[in-house]
Amino acid sequence: MARGSKEKYTDKQKRKAEHIEEGYKEKGVSDKRAEAIAWATVNKQSGGGERKGSGTQKSAEEKQQARKTSAKRAAASRKGVPRSESLELETKEVLLKKARARNIHGRSTMNKEQLIKALR
Repeated sequence: MARGSKEKYTDKQKRKAEHIEEGYKEKGVSDKRAEAIAWATVNKQSGGGERKGSGTQKSAEEKQQARKTSAKRAAASRKGVPRSESLELETKEVLLKKARARNIHGRSTMNKEQLIKALR
């Protein structure tokens, strides 16, 4: 079983994890690995157990963007691209958000290459 108590998860999250787990088991993945993947997926999509209320969930657009960038980074690392070089795979919008989080001054006037350099 995946680590930690699942008491804090909503019924919907538990059903979702169970459905994902069954799908992986049908593909021939071991029970333990299928469960771990299922809960990791639920955590990625919903942010963990029982998070209700205004502002605690990502919008569908933000989830879609997160999945895209995550997939791009995963594909890049399978090809041997170091994580430090994965910034080139991000969109300018995502780079701007990262720069905002780090409070980088002048970010709004920077182009993509300048944002990448500032974030490194």
